[in-house]
Amino acid sequence: MNPDFLVTHSGGFHADELLSSVILSRLFPNARLVRSRAREWITPGLDRIVYDVGGAYDPAARIFDHHQRGAPLRENGQPYSSFGLIWKHYGRAYLAASGLPEEHIETVHLSFDTGFVLPVDLMDNGVLSPSVAGQLAGLTLPALLETLKPVFDDQSPTAEDRGFDTALAIARTFVEANIAGRAAKLRAEAYVHRAIREADQGRILELPMGMPFRSAIVDAGADHLLFVVHPREKDWCLTGIRRSDEGFELRADLPAAWAGLTNGDLEAACGVEGATFCHNGRFIAAAQTREAALAMAELAVTEAISIQPKP
Repeated sequence: MNPDFLVTHSGGFHADELLSSVILSRLFPNARLVRSRAREWITPGLDRIVYDVGGAYDPAARIFDHHQRGAPLRENGQPYSSFGLIWKHYGRAYLAASGLPEEHIETVHLSFDTGFVLPVDLMDNGVLSPSVAGQLAGLTLPALLETLKPVFDDQSPTAEDRGFDTALAIARTFVEANIAGRAAKLRAEAYVHRAIREADQGRILELPMGMPFRSAIVDAGADHLLFVVHPREKDWCLTGIRRSDEGFELRADLPAAWAGLTNGDLEAACGVEGATFCHNGRFIAAAQTREAALAMAELAVTEAISIQPKP
């Protein structure tokens, strides 16, 4: 039975019930969102889902609070916020409603839980301090959403609800974009795996467009690859492959002689007509044509192999 009401607490808002509201309002667009602490609203009923308020966690009764004694924990002992509880019980349905292929739902559900939901849960429960982000602490999503609360001397009776509605729209955008990015990464992996299967065992992988590729290359065990070439809107791109998700160290850098050069200077340095740009960091370069990009890639491979230490 679909709920008629989505009920969370009134007053100051936080990321967890905002993000929970994103999930639930997408699944139940005809339900009315009610923000209240009145007992008649936060008592479970067949016509409602209650979350981040009510003092109980009972999925069968559709109440999802985490502030009470004996609040639910993940299998590893980490605490849930209301967002984690709502994602646990409604996240898969949300992904299906968002159009994800069935074969991708479990993967995206888990990765979004780990990379997006869990940090919100931990921050809301005081287990993870925003200070770990250093100077970026005030720019974390929970911190930014809370800046949309009304200022202390805004005494308008609708101030809190107006702030909540504004924050909800922004939170929705971030959730949808993050999930779309994770789904796109899975589609990209299929492209990359196919390109690897169809290519020879050379050091250059050509892709039909720009896309995330590192994790798919690692997953495929394609350790022989050093560079990726693909078209962009008006030119072609040559880029290195990072050794890991952390840091910027590449399997191979572009030639040092190309660093920071453009157009004629770069053409003179590499001997390839149509070469247009090489980043000073030597991780990306561009050319006017596919042929020029591939020629630059071959030169980069030759130099990279020549300077690799002998076993």
